[in-house]
Amino acid sequence: MKRPLQAVKHAIALSFGVLSLNAAAGDLLTAEELIGLQQVAQAQVSPSGDNVAFTRYVPRELYKEKNGLHWAELYIVDDKGIERPYVTGEVTIKNIHWSMDGTLVYFLAKMGDDKHTALYQIPFNGGQAQKTFELKETDIASYALSHDGKQIALIAKPAKDKSVKELKELGFMAEVYEQGLTNKQLFVVDLTVNDKPLTPVAWAIEDYVSAVQWSANDEQLLVKTQPSALIDDQYMKSQWHIVNVDKQQVVTSFMTEGKLGAAEFSHDGKYVAILGAQDKHDPATGRLYLADSQSGKIKEWLPNHLGHVSDIEWKKRSNELYFISNIDTDSVIGLIKPGSSKFKEVVKPGKFIASQLSISDSDKSIALRANTAKHPNEVYLLRGAKHKANRLSNSNPWLDDKRFAKQESITFKAKDGVEIGGVLIYPLDYKKGERYPLIMSVHGGPESHDKDGWLTNYSRPGQLAASQGYAVFYPNYRGSTGKGVDYSKLGQNDYAGKEFDDLVEFKDHLVNMGLVDSKKVGITGGSYGGYASAWAATKLTKHFAASVMFVGVTNQLSKFGTTDISNEMHLVHARSYPWDKWQWYLERSPIYWAGQSETPLLIMHGKDDPRVHPAQSMELYRYMKVQGKDVRLVYYPGEGHGNRKAAAQYDYNLRLMRWMDHYLKNDGKAMPPFEIDHKAMLDTAKQETE
Repeated sequence: MKRPLQAVKHAIALSFGVLSLNAAAGDLLTAEELIGLQQVAQAQVSPSGDNVAFTRYVPRELYKEKNGLHWAELYIVDDKGIERPYVTGEVTIKNIHWSMDGTLVYFLAKMGDDKHTALYQIPFNGGQAQKTFELKETDIASYALSHDGKQIALIAKPAKDKSVKELKELGFMAEVYEQGLTNKQLFVVDLTVNDKPLTPVAWAIEDYVSAVQWSANDEQLLVKTQPSALIDDQYMKSQWHIVNVDKQQVVTSFMTEGKLGAAEFSHDGKYVAILGAQDKHDPATGRLYLADSQSGKIKEWLPNHLGHVSDIEWKKRSNELYFISNIDTDSVIGLIKPGSSKFKEVVKPGKFIASQLSISDSDKSIALRANTAKHPNEVYLLRGAKHKANRLSNSNPWLDDKRFAKQESITFKAKDGVEIGGVLIYPLDYKKGERYPLIMSVHGGPESHDKDGWLTNYSRPGQLAASQGYAVFYPNYRGSTGKGVDYSKLGQNDYAGKEFDDLVEFKDHLVNMGLVDSKKVGITGGSYGGYASAWAATKLTKHFAASVMFVGVTNQLSKFGTTDISNEMHLVHARSYPWDKWQWYLERSPIYWAGQSETPLLIMHGKDDPRVHPAQSMELYRYMKVQGKDVRLVYYPGEGHGNRKAAAQYDYNLRLMRWMDHYLKNDGKAMPPFEIDHKAMLDTAKQETE
């Protein structure tokens, strides 16, 4: 296992003034360890239920490895928790599946001299990974194996015409925005054909294909399409179809409205379970639907469910469906039958935060990913009639030696009677009666919510900040998910209205608890949480002493015209267009209130962000800079709507915590230095490896 460099840790701690006796002893979480956290990305149980194949994300080592995304390694763990590495090192394994007889594990990867992502297989009993199939001149984006193992459905873009590269080299590079987009296509390959290489022909489906799944008898495919490659079409215009394999014709299409998530055939083929939205204004895909595969009739299976369903998996031997529902800050695993709207809780709230169900052929073993307040996602296995849960993997054993602060969910009623709440992490070594600085970490979306599990990452300081004497609060303001559709719509047609007024109520509640110093409250968040952070630094400036905004909205007028989700914004957030009420949109923009800002604001943004244009950060920066406000703008080249590479994540975290320390702990007047001495830390790392 890769471990952070101790010398680098020491140098950084000294440079930021956060090294304590406890930190030296190694029982406190550090920034370097945080960036180096490994976690399970995908877990698939074997047909027998005795083993689980899983992929584990492994971040690049700071100051050692070249810039890039995390690696993803393949492991298999048995039901006793004994792990075996299968494909490790500088690899990116994704989309793993077992063969029906359990002898092989399939996966997608680009290995050796591969120019494109191909399908591989590796024997369970040991041996080298072998390439199963590849497409000429293009990546395989995803795939589904038939149950008899004889066919594979592939999704891929068509190969580019070779003249495109040649013309580009000659200078012909004009781009017509949102035109000439390339759709992903569906291919079905017969794996029993011995003639290699095969050249499959794309099926005649005009729309963009985004997902595919086989029926149990392998006679039909469940295919998800959208009109084009545009992300807005993915969000708002997707549709599921049943396609006859022999005739390559659509048999049934399910008429749904609004956002659309996963779908799955029942084992007998009578039903299709679908995750979707209640209507076109529902911001999330948390409704569970049951569809008749013959007639195409579809109805909501859990009407008025005050939670959001996130994953589904049919039992193999009966028409019962397991599902995960996120309710408030917890998750439950339920079991439901067609014809009933009542479900049995097989895993009750408070055990862990669950995701990604996978069921063995006997239905007796269920694998899943899950996290808790003390560890990120790991492999869990549920067994028996009582669904006893066992954690199988341990991606970060060193976390066992760390001390963690108390973490709990809280709820209360806002002044207007609406119930609001979130997750509170107390300062480590909290003493009742003592007041602490607070960092409020606001989730994005807003169609999202924070759960009482692992909450700490590079941009959301959680346990890291708690170990440094902060209280950290994750608010689920009105408009968050986890409380049903009506609640998730409370922020619509009210940008930055009562949803962000809730932030002040959260602050006041924590102050009234006797926990927080009202003059030492900072706020941070990304995307819609970045919008909240910008609003807190401008309109709500009297309430916040420091703010760190990440990929956030600052001008609702220009945001609409520069984002890739303008249709989604209209339908599930604004419920109007900017030209309907220009002045209202302007007044719900942080730039409008920049003149009154008294809150030091650090702005950070991925330079290649397609969702919230980097100019959004530039606008607020310029509005505040020319007025002499304390503001700083940091761009991250090569990053999009959130930092995905270890170095950029680490740099971000250092800047975030320095900003908060400077204004909330050290009563800083002028802004802290803009430099971070990465060179010194690089030199230290080199010395340690020599």
